[in-house]
Amino acid sequence: MGLVSKLRGELVDIVEWIDDTRNTLVRRFPRYQNEIKNGARLVVRPGQSAIFVDQGRVADVFQPGTYELITKNLPALTTLRGWKHGFSSPFKAEVYFVTTRQITELKWGTPHPVLLRDPEFGPLRVRAFGTYTLRAAKPEALLSELVGTDGSFEADEIEVLLRSIVASEFSKMVASTEISVVDLASNYARLSEDLRRAVLDRIDDAYGLDLPQLFIVNISVPEQVERALDARSSMDVLGDLNRYQQYQLGSSIPTAAANPAGGLAGAGVGLGMGMSIAGLGAAGAAKPPLPLIPPTPDSDPAIWHVASGGRTFGPYSVAQLGLAVSAGQLTGESFVWTAGMEAWAPIGRVPRLAVLLAPPPPPPPAA
Repeated sequence: MGLVSKLRGELVDIVEWIDDTRNTLVRRFPRYQNEIKNGARLVVRPGQSAIFVDQGRVADVFQPGTYELITKNLPALTTLRGWKHGFSSPFKAEVYFVTTRQITELKWGTPHPVLLRDPEFGPLRVRAFGTYTLRAAKPEALLSELVGTDGSFEADEIEVLLRSIVASEFSKMVASTEISVVDLASNYARLSEDLRRAVLDRIDDAYGLDLPQLFIVNISVPEQVERALDARSSMDVLGDLNRYQQYQLGSSIPTAAANPAGGLAGAGVGLGMGMSIAGLGAAGAAKPPLPLIPPTPDSDPAIWHVASGGRTFGPYSVAQLGLAVSAGQLTGESFVWTAGMEAWAPIGRVPRLAVLLAPPPPPPPAA
């Protein structure tokens, strides 16, 4: 009885594979060298296919279900072995289980930047990365083209090849697209599907693989190009740069004037720049900014406003107005106003400011 029990133990009566991994594409039945008992049970679970290989040739393929391994369930193997009238003895065959479910969490990316011909900015180099899923669509082709005699074939073993194919097809796709780099993000869905189909055309018949899903997660440009695009966007948001500069200047002058250490000189320069930007010189033409001068005490604490061209500028101190008069940016006919005045008046008619129009002193006598 001991010998009989030993012989029975060497015969396989249940052929199955419980997949405890998430990355295995093909697994060979581990007891392939032992004989399979006639009438043994084959269990193919959902997401699997079972392939019987006899002497290097693919014989029968089984889809999910439970089968009794008898002559009528093994037609190809029966023909190869010449079992015309059935068989009652054990037989040898290699059994491979192929995963037909989707394998997820696979990633791809461009190892080097690829050239994109942007219709607005010209040639640009971009990088891209994303994810995809993989599935065995034709187990026989996968077995013959990639697996061979391996006892186990993991998705990692073909991942390098697939990443290369995806990167190659992505390079060809972006080279011919006419989408601007600023519009790429809104076209990720369409570009992802185009890329998936292009890759699938290369791996379907060649390797028996399917690519159910492929996603472009991001397409990026070099950092320098990003800064240039940000600058362009900022300019579009600002609109009229002259008005923006005037606003910035008007906002900064009160802060500069409040600084007793250097605010007077800085504010004088600011007034000159503001009048120059606005083109509001005495003769209607822009004047160069005022030169830097050492700070001087301001004896008149009043804050003055200047009117020109239907707009107002300020507030300015008396010292600032004096600097603008000296630079020719204000004349005796330039209108000013400060708190307490009933209306705007020319500088020449405001006693406190008329002194600014006095001619400069003559040159000193010769030594």
